[in-house]
Amino acid sequence: MTNPLRGAITALITPFTAEGRVDESAFAALVAWQLAEGIHGVVPVGSTGEAVTLSLAERERIVRLAVEHAAGRVPVIAGAGSNDTAAAIETSRVLAAAGATQLLHVSPMYNKPPQRGILAHFRAVADAAPVPVVVYNVPGRTGNNLLAETTLALAEHPNICAVKEASGNLAQIDEILRHRPRGFRVLSGDDGLTLAVMASGGDGVVSVISNAVPRACAALVDAAAAGDFATARSWHHRLAPLVEAAFVESNPLPIKAALALMGKAGNRLRLPLVPMDPRHEPALRAALTTAGVVL
Repeated sequence: MTNPLRGAITALITPFTAEGRVDESAFAALVAWQLAEGIHGVVPVGSTGEAVTLSLAERERIVRLAVEHAAGRVPVIAGAGSNDTAAAIETSRVLAAAGATQLLHVSPMYNKPPQRGILAHFRAVADAAPVPVVVYNVPGRTGNNLLAETTLALAEHPNICAVKEASGNLAQIDEILRHRPRGFRVLSGDDGLTLAVMASGGDGVVSVISNAVPRACAALVDAAAAGDFATARSWHHRLAPLVEAAFVESNPLPIKAALALMGKAGNRLRLPLVPMDPRHEPALRAALTTAGVVL
């Protein structure tokens, strides 16, 4: 079966109402707009979607909404990760039943298992998952790094289809790209490294900034995939100020602020996250304008 994961894939925010509930209408509108703008896939209930403060019932509902509005046009890769392997397996079953086409599983955080423990975790999850698994390496959040050799060992599992690589280590990512098995996808987990990863043979990006600029992110990735690196580089430079502004504080604080400025969602988060410091708003506004967003 052909692996459908490629291109610009949005790590969706989760909008909330003033009362703190999931804003289902805003979320549905966001997914519909993303697809209309040409995005290649969506990731609901990941770290950008504040999954750690969502109940399993809320996560299931959000995935169902994403699946309903994607209507089979793009992959819906649901965040199902946990540092408890049994919980990760149970969440996988629930979100797959909700219609997720793939499951995103982050390397176990806080426990800090050795590489053999990480291997055992992902293999147990992949053995039990009803749909393919995407491995997510993000040392800045988990406190551990999946070595290239660990990722490559996992790539041999028949139910592990891709890695979202957010280590920021281009040498490590390049090693994975050089030795990966046929059909295994390598996706950048850092917006700022999308061009570099694709120039080395990567398949796309799981993007934060594409919440606000899906068409631009899709254009960058499409150009790189076609070998038109002059156009891809032009988009990369145009989006660079937004990449910087989107991570001036912890994700998703700035991107939620951006979507609020655009009228796409309220600037509301669940504690312990709080809205972006207002002193960053001028730079964020300027970056959105440079990226082509009309405020």
